[in-house]
Amino acid sequence: MAGHSKFKNIMHRKGAQDKKRSALFSKLSREITVAAKMGMPDPAANPRLRAAVLAARSEGMPKDNIQRAIDKSQGGDTANYEDVRYEGFGPGGVALIIETLTDNRNRTATNVRTIVAKNGGNLGASGSVSHGFERLGLITYTAKAGSNDRVFEAALEAGADDVQSSEDGHEIWTSVEALHEVAKALEAVLGEAESTKLAWKPGLMVSVGADDAAQLMKLIDTLDDDDDVQTVWGNYDVPEDVLANL
Repeated sequence: MAGHSKFKNIMHRKGAQDKKRSALFSKLSREITVAAKMGMPDPAANPRLRAAVLAARSEGMPKDNIQRAIDKSQGGDTANYEDVRYEGFGPGGVALIIETLTDNRNRTATNVRTIVAKNGGNLGASGSVSHGFERLGLITYTAKAGSNDRVFEAALEAGADDVQSSEDGHEIWTSVEALHEVAKALEAVLGEAESTKLAWKPGLMVSVGADDAAQLMKLIDTLDDDDDVQTVWGNYDVPEDVLANL
């Protein structure tokens, strides 16, 4: 249960995109509403909703907005959203998993396929790249949560499977089934997490050069701008010097 990770390099930097704050809030609200509609409207009794609420809090969404999104799930006029996953490749042979939440499959499929094709990538069939990833639970804490040793001990005690710490913070990995319980145990020791979510963890990373990195970041940013796209995961590793130049 040790090691170093460049996970913040894997899941593209939403936090730095303040100009997209309202769009991000819209996506978070949609996930909260869908999670509440699919299960109980009580975060304590609905792991997916709890994860969505924690993600919204970590991005600074006001409590009133969160409650409105939950309340909306109990109304009869809520659109029927469904989870649709797309898989494919980006510049440099990077594997991508694109998670969407949509009320119109045709619109979303057309938009995602067009964005990927215009930015040096191509979509594959379902399962074409996900076999190279593992579906896990991910809990993240900032570096302020404690020393590497303290977080490691807390995660071990909570039943986590793996801990990866760096100067950016701490990533605690669990099985999907254990995510809720591990997060609850960690919260009692380390406080509220920066984020708690289901994640796709890549097995092998692909190092991306300067030319491919610029096009890859453009592809991910354009996907992120689409209202239906919730999260983009990839197995790319962009060297720090290349990332700085971007």
